[in-house]
Amino acid sequence: QVHLVESGGGLVQAGGSLRLSCAASGRTFSTYTMGWFRQAPGKEREFVAAINWSGDNTYYADSVKGRFTVSRDNAKNTVFLQMNSLKPEDTAVYYCAAGMGIATSKGYDYWGQGTQVTVSS
Repeated sequence: QVHLVESGGGLVQAGGSLRLSCAASGRTFSTYTMGWFRQAPGKEREFVAAINWSGDNTYYADSVKGRFTVSRDNAKNTVFLQMNSLKPEDTAVYYCAAGMGIATSKGYDYWGQGTQVTVSS
């Protein structure tokens, strides 16, 4: 079992930055791939970024490459999503997930409650 809690969302102007945090707990949480997804109003949930706890591999959607960075702090059982150069199209609810997948939501078994990110122009 893995329990996930996201935090760090908010309102920011275009060009600004936010850092999202996802605190994880569970007996075998360190064996899971951790992913970030987002869902904007009227759109399907889409992959944003992922990181493997067992290695140093990271993955990003083309839309966020060069602007977002996913990282981990295993001592704190936490993963982060640093978001720079934010654009209005980044506005969405952001979700943290744990599982065996990388870029597909079907590969993740556990999900956080989500945190709202709003970017104004």
